[in-house]
Amino acid sequence: MTKPLQIGNVTLDNNIILAPMAGVSDLPFRLLCREMGAGLVCMEMISAKAIYYNNKNTEGLLEIHPDELPVSLQLFGSDPVILSEMAKRIEDRPFALLDLNMGCPVPKVVNNGEGSALLKNPKLVEEILTALVKAVNKPVTVKIRKGFNDDSVNAVEIAKIAESCGVAAVAVHGRTREQYYSGKADWDIIAKVKEAVKIPVIGNGDVVDGASAQALLEQTGCDGVMIGRAAQGNPWIFRDVNAYLNEGIIPPPPTNAEKREIILRHADLQLKYKGEYIGVREMRKHLSWYTVGMPNSARFRQMINTMESMDELVDSVNNIFVV
Repeated sequence: MTKPLQIGNVTLDNNIILAPMAGVSDLPFRLLCREMGAGLVCMEMISAKAIYYNNKNTEGLLEIHPDELPVSLQLFGSDPVILSEMAKRIEDRPFALLDLNMGCPVPKVVNNGEGSALLKNPKLVEEILTALVKAVNKPVTVKIRKGFNDDSVNAVEIAKIAESCGVAAVAVHGRTREQYYSGKADWDIIAKVKEAVKIPVIGNGDVVDGASAQALLEQTGCDGVMIGRAAQGNPWIFRDVNAYLNEGIIPPPPTNAEKREIILRHADLQLKYKGEYIGVREMRKHLSWYTVGMPNSARFRQMINTMESMDELVDSVNNIFVV
């Protein structure tokens, strides 16, 4: 069974969560996932320094729609003062939870000492989390990995530090930074973190359907399930996982008509929030994901990369998703 999940003073209506994914979990996609049954949707990671310097692109990333609530806003950075001050500056925005990114494996983030690089510096983690918890009244959460590499598996240590600083929940991705997204996620580390702390633990890694979500919950005892890459091109996964956990059923896959409807709605939201130039270009990767495994999808994906107008995109979608 899915269950309501309490994180600090925030109650989620279920414990199945959309992971924060840069370039993916933007406002249009979050709205679709929330409608499909995600109990919480996490925003793309936002640079605390970018807020500090009033970066014009960051304002769009901070936008939240009432229909997607509750939302987790994720900051990344490594300076306790900048992180806590920027958290305070944006606290009146309508997000429910403030998350610190300690999982991003991308070199340009890690080389700045941010994202998963923080795992190498438990003392700094303690300073940052103490400052964040003090700075805002909203619950603070963290997203971590198993460790930086196999020689420094310290998720349990980091989770204990987080709990001692007053953090309200921790999400654990069962891979090291070195692994990126390859290999198998280690669910044992999630179980060890769950045993070590009393705050809610959210498991992340290799959940692709209802059965794997149930297996993760049973094998680790974790309190919630976070779904990332398996939701790309498949917002229906939240409907499917909820149905499996609550009723033991596997809903039929979406029909071509349902796929077309969601894709066109996704494109419409992109147009509304990002304009045609950016909206069309950002839809290209989503269309690639939506059409994986379909007949003629390779040819379609070649076509996608030259599309520049929303009319072209809509015509192409109508052609491939013949009902």
